[in-house]
Amino acid sequence: MATSLFSDVIFGPVRSRRLGLSLGVNLLPTDNKLCNFNCIYCECGWNSRGVKPAFNDRATVNRLLREKLTEMVRAGTPPDVITFAGNGEPTIHPQFPEIIGDTIALRDEICPTAGISVLTNGTMICRDRVREALLRVDNNIVKLDSAFDETVRLIDDPQGDYSVARTVDCMKAFGGRIIIQTMFLRGMYKGRVVDNTTDREVGAWLEAVRDVAPEKVMVYTIDRDTPAAELEKVTLAELEAIADKVRELGIECSVAG
Repeated sequence: MATSLFSDVIFGPVRSRRLGLSLGVNLLPTDNKLCNFNCIYCECGWNSRGVKPAFNDRATVNRLLREKLTEMVRAGTPPDVITFAGNGEPTIHPQFPEIIGDTIALRDEICPTAGISVLTNGTMICRDRVREALLRVDNNIVKLDSAFDETVRLIDDPQGDYSVARTVDCMKAFGGRIIIQTMFLRGMYKGRVVDNTTDREVGAWLEAVRDVAPEKVMVYTIDRDTPAAELEKVTLAELEAIADKVRELGIECSVAG
């Protein structure tokens, strides 16, 4: 299927299914994807091979974000949220904590009603500097697509050492100031069945959610083109059934079908 990259450092705003009017910040290259996951459902496509890592520099991000926020506020259309996403994993940027500090200052100065969100795969949250930066933003939205390492390797394809148990332990260190986001899907990939909606999968995932005790859970399914062709959406009714199980734990859960 056709996938696409974000061609700008500051992109949008776009109407997010989960966040409202969202102004995007891309700390990664604008001409290739740079991520330590290689998710089979990623709208940005597969990771680029043989490309030297490059990041958008702090000063450029700050300048362009200031310009766009000023423009939106003057037009009477301030964003609901400033969202760090883009062409890969934002927390791998070497100056991620400093950029978060810059963004908070800009938000407070120009657009104090906007929230700040970070979409992260959770691979860097065990690092103190990253965790401390994430605790400064409004929405730390951390991926957890399965409670099983084998399923994560199939769906998310971590590029380095990854352990669900270690990630869950690091999520606990947020003391509940964290949002878990999970993509539910099914289909085939490289001749293997992909399905994290089975009773076994959902049961183990719910145990992990209970252990983390996040402030909120977001469950969603495929909405855009995916690099792996044989994937299928999960129905809204199925997502709602999963969300109800989360709510039974006393945890808020939103659904995007």
